[in-house]
Amino acid sequence: MYKVLVCDDEKDIVSAISIYLTSDGYEVIPARNGLEALDIVKHNDVQLVLMDIMMPVMDGIEAMVEIRKISNVPVILLTAKSEDTDKVLGLTVGADDYVTKPFNPVELQARVKSQIRRYMLLGAGNTSVGKLVIGGIELDDKSKTVTVDGEAANLTRTEYDILKLLMEHPGEVYSPNQIYSKVWKDEPYGTENTVAVHIRHLREKVEINPAEPRYLKVIWGRGYKIDAE
Repeated sequence: MYKVLVCDDEKDIVSAISIYLTSDGYEVIPARNGLEALDIVKHNDVQLVLMDIMMPVMDGIEAMVEIRKISNVPVILLTAKSEDTDKVLGLTVGADDYVTKPFNPVELQARVKSQIRRYMLLGAGNTSVGKLVIGGIELDDKSKTVTVDGEAANLTRTEYDILKLLMEHPGEVYSPNQIYSKVWKDEPYGTENTVAVHIRHLREKVEINPAEPRYLKVIWGRGYKIDAE
């Protein structure tokens, strides 16, 4: 049984999410703030974290930063419609996705299932083995490492998966929806901003000058591709 940590200071929201997830066979571990969530991740084997952004004691963004120091567990942020800046910040510091409140239960369940499936597949090592090299970027899928001009690039799992997808098909343009479908392995639900944030953060890690990228190119109105210099 997969364990899902649900962190929100509103008990009704935690209760509602617990009903949806337990009906799908998940074990739910509740938390009331980011500090509790961090402690649970440190001492429990959880397969996914659902976490609100606005919370007392430690908010979701701060907790997200601390969780990424110790774990690669997928994290879905629960956000209000007015928290667009925080959504972007959350994705930047390592969150995998977000769901806007009030959320659609079917969408929430689908996103949870997708993230856990991805996480478990990667954890089981069911990925192709080999190296991909484009220009100064080298991706070693066996060790799950990336170097740029010989220097290690510390990528999140999502950034790694996006880079791998594009490097496997150099010169091929992928729309945001295509990237989301292939990387998140889920149907896209207005995901252009989510993908754009991850691409932007990926550029900061693999490009000398992110404003004038050598590799990760945007094709306006169509999507993204990777090219050699």
